[in-house]
Amino acid sequence: MKKLRKAMAKYAADVALIVGAAAVSVGTGMIYLPAGVIAAGVLLISGVVLSSLGGGDGA
Repeated sequence: MKKLRKAMAKYAADVALIVGAAAVSVGTGMIYLPAGVIAAGVLLISGVVLSSLGGGDGA
């Protein structure tokens, strides 16, 4: 159980980023499908950039 909590704490920001991006993309896609696909691409690129910059590992 401790390992699960530690893993959840370690990846909580990444999971929140993915869920938030998915929610924005789906919501936009419900209004206009091509805009939802574009939003998903932009958010995916943004997430990769944030992950590659380090994103607060504390190192």
